[in-house]
Amino acid sequence: MNHRPWIFVCLLALLSSPLGFAAEAKPQPDETVVYKTIDDVSLSMHVFKPAESDAETPRAAIVFFFGGGWNGGTPSQFYGQSRALADLGMVAMCAEYRVKKTHGTPPKTCVADGKSAIRWARKNASRYGIDPNRIAAGGGSAGGHVAAATATVDAFDDPADDTSVSCRPDALVLFNPVYDNGPDGYGYDRVQEYWKEISPLHNLSQDTPPTIVFLGTKDKLIPVATGKAFQSKLDQLGVRNELHLYQDAAHGFFNKGEPYADTLAKSIAFLKSLGFVEGK
Repeated sequence: MNHRPWIFVCLLALLSSPLGFAAEAKPQPDETVVYKTIDDVSLSMHVFKPAESDAETPRAAIVFFFGGGWNGGTPSQFYGQSRALADLGMVAMCAEYRVKKTHGTPPKTCVADGKSAIRWARKNASRYGIDPNRIAAGGGSAGGHVAAATATVDAFDDPADDTSVSCRPDALVLFNPVYDNGPDGYGYDRVQEYWKEISPLHNLSQDTPPTIVFLGTKDKLIPVATGKAFQSKLDQLGVRNELHLYQDAAHGFFNKGEPYADTLAKSIAFLKSLGFVEGK
């Protein structure tokens, strides 16, 4: 089925309405599949496929993680971005992971599930026609933390995972991410026993993949100073990165109206520059 008209309908809606997408306009995944089972909990991957799913050349992929303070949230947060990227030839996935409200789990469990999700995508690359060396991770807020942690944090692997399969993505697309969990950062009270192991800002290395970050200047949870500190450390390490600041934007600004269209366009340009998106 050719979904390509979706991206044009969405862009028209964005241009004509300050509120962006109407709830009923949200696209739906082409497939939902369980990627992980823990006791009686099943976690699903919501998969958006390119129109030409039988293409001979392996495609790049991206796995999105929803925000919600490690407390709640839904994979549908990134359905719009996923459909748009799939229409441009990527395989886009939105992962469920355990959260406090539903499963009574701490932040380190979110990271464990995030790592499992990336490993599942890489392990199932041939199933979806994916190039296992071109898998990005993306997310917003706490989901941005999960995405960043899969790329930077060595701890919190699920004991059931096959750790011979890398959980490290090849690029990061982060929307107001919770990536400083230190004493002055977000969520320290919930992770203080292991904050040094779980805070992406404190675990950066030369192996950190190319990263793009979107942040509002009036974000009360993630200060601009944190974004600039993250950028500075990556610059010092020689890691390619971009920080895009949105004047007067608050936390969670990126998923409606003009900011949605702009962050999506910049994400596409970034991924295209890495060879994840081809063509116009």
